[in-house]
Amino acid sequence: LRGREEYLVRPVGRTTRRDSSTNRCHRRPAHLRSGDEHLAGFSAVEEFGARTRDAMVERIDTGRPVQILRTKDDHSFELDEEALGRILLADHVKDKPVVVVSVAGAFRKGKSFLLDFFLRFMRNGGQGDWLGDPTAPLKGFTWRGGCERDTTGILIWDEVFLVTTTQGQQLAVLFMDTQGAFDCESTVKDCATIFALSTMTSSVQVYNLSQNIQEDDLQHLQLFTEYGRLAQQDMSEKPFQKLLFLVRDWSYPYDADYGADGGRTILERRLQISDRQHQELQQLRRHIRSCFSEIGCFLMPHPGLKVATAASFDGRLSDIEDDFKEQLQALVPSLLAADHLLVKEINGQKISCQELLAYFKVYVNIFKGDELPEPKSMLEATAEANNLAAVATAKDKYASGMEQLCGGDQPYLSPQVLESHHLRLRESARDLFASTRKMGGEEFSQQYLERLTEEIDQTFENFAKHNESKNIFAAARTPATLFAVVLAFYFASGAFALVGLYSFSNFCNLLMGLSLLSLCTWGYVRYSGDMREVGAQIDTIANVIWAGLLKPLYKTVMQDRVLPPHLTGGAGEGTRAPPPNGRLKGN
Repeated sequence: LRGREEYLVRPVGRTTRRDSSTNRCHRRPAHLRSGDEHLAGFSAVEEFGARTRDAMVERIDTGRPVQILRTKDDHSFELDEEALGRILLADHVKDKPVVVVSVAGAFRKGKSFLLDFFLRFMRNGGQGDWLGDPTAPLKGFTWRGGCERDTTGILIWDEVFLVTTTQGQQLAVLFMDTQGAFDCESTVKDCATIFALSTMTSSVQVYNLSQNIQEDDLQHLQLFTEYGRLAQQDMSEKPFQKLLFLVRDWSYPYDADYGADGGRTILERRLQISDRQHQELQQLRRHIRSCFSEIGCFLMPHPGLKVATAASFDGRLSDIEDDFKEQLQALVPSLLAADHLLVKEINGQKISCQELLAYFKVYVNIFKGDELPEPKSMLEATAEANNLAAVATAKDKYASGMEQLCGGDQPYLSPQVLESHHLRLRESARDLFASTRKMGGEEFSQQYLERLTEEIDQTFENFAKHNESKNIFAAARTPATLFAVVLAFYFASGAFALVGLYSFSNFCNLLMGLSLLSLCTWGYVRYSGDMREVGAQIDTIANVIWAGLLKPLYKTVMQDRVLPPHLTGGAGEGTRAPPPNGRLKGN
């Protein structure tokens, strides 16, 4: 009795009080106030039972679910650090090893309903009669019947239960409720983030399923756990601890019995790997086994027609089928009995409540950032693969056509001709992409058509540069420019020397020497292939000099010269346009 009293009346962060009226209410009846030791002992037990019931009632009234992770309208997540800190940083729990039991799965499948039985077990000390009064409503995490979601984000019960194991170690037990996956308001990223975050921070993840373990359940589990493993910096072989497939409403007891034994049979069948399976199915099963240190399964019967259909059902045991209650009494102790509790570990180190808070902050920040890829639905992923394949095919067709025009063995093409071929081949590639059958619809494919156009334009720039390198005059632009600069400074130096400006003459000689050195260096780079960065810088400087000085000067000089015959309407060389009066002047 002393041990039970210690287990029951030690809620974390709260004290149980019994005022004078409570003491008066549960005093021994007058007819038991005798010297009979047997009756006195019975009365003491009765009085203790009354005290513990008072403590349990007060804990039920004060404990409540606290939302620590909220989903915003823009589908981003926000961690309520203050609320989580109030739970995990209480003085008498912050240094205790923490056990986190989480329930996750599809929405409207009874996750919160199950967690409330976990709470009842902890409140009643895990005794044989922990289910308690069959007429008492079920309290704890909010739940209700119906087809619309009730829980959003991630919730934690704000009362941390302290449990002492047979080895004398005191553990802090937390319960986590999660938003159901695949409701009409959540994206794939929302579902993946919540499932992954709850798996990363829990020591026991209960994967709540309905009726059976189906292939799509395993595929979703693979997606969510891989998303969580990407978020963890620890890429160890088994990043998560215990996974329990909890199959609700199991309807085939003739095939596999209710409970853990039947669950073990079904789990072995579902995760079995054989040579007859497709490689994709084998890889999925290997992935799931590689993510968890321990995997189990438990088959639960249907709780009864009244539970499923009665709007007035409030969780009382009298309305639940006996088979369900029997299996509930086997499931809950297997997870929550003192010696069955699994302490949360990360990188092989046991985690305290205070450390769990720090990990929560880090993990949420990772999911809020841009480091992780965007998880996609199977349709979206397939449509993306279709469109990417169509982009690659169209781009290959364009590249093949351009290679035939200006490839390595082809002669130099004028830029205007090359660009006209580019526009023609680009349009042909776009038509090929549009005519390819793809999933996702026209609106989804539009972004990939734009992507194809951008990639083709980038490819054209490379072809244009390659074609320009075949132009002998373009290749000689840098040495010609540098040689012109050398000559310019040579004549400038001589001119300054003639008029006696020797300082300017010497400065021009210096610049001439630098230009000549640059010309020699450029020739060495082109010959040897060394110091390519230096050669690129010299080309850049030469292009600036050509574009900013020599080219405008060249155009000015050419405009003052006689126009060629084909630009003067057939006039011969050396002739000019006639004067305004139409007659030529004599010499």
